[in-house]
Amino acid sequence: MLLKFSPVFALLLTLSGTAVAAAEHHGTSAGQAKLASAESSLPLIDGEVKKVDKDAGKLTLKHGPITNLGMPAMTMVFRVKDAAMLEQVKNGDKIRFAADKVGGALTVMHLEPVDEAGKNPQVK
Repeated sequence: MLLKFSPVFALLLTLSGTAVAAAEHHGTSAGQAKLASAESSLPLIDGEVKKVDKDAGKLTLKHGPITNLGMPAMTMVFRVKDAAMLEQVKNGDKIRFAADKVGGALTVMHLEPVDEAGKNPQVK
């Protein structure tokens, strides 16, 4: 049995698809803005890089208390949000970082190197 579509029905299908696509795009932008806002509100923690594991996408960090996660100072392994972060640091580097729990894993969300004076050398 063949179904015949009227021009009005075809127009409704087209318009509803456009509305769904626009809503999905808007939702993605809003979701990204909300995520960026949440990341910027995370506290920056002083730390020292103990190990960079590029194959596993992880950093071992000796860090101060992470208040947003209720963690005391310790040395532990973190995933990184972006593998490019692993290229910014080496063993022994002093850093400031923000961490959060993502998908059940502790993850470095933001990372910035720090010089001996306690300043980010990338900021002039």
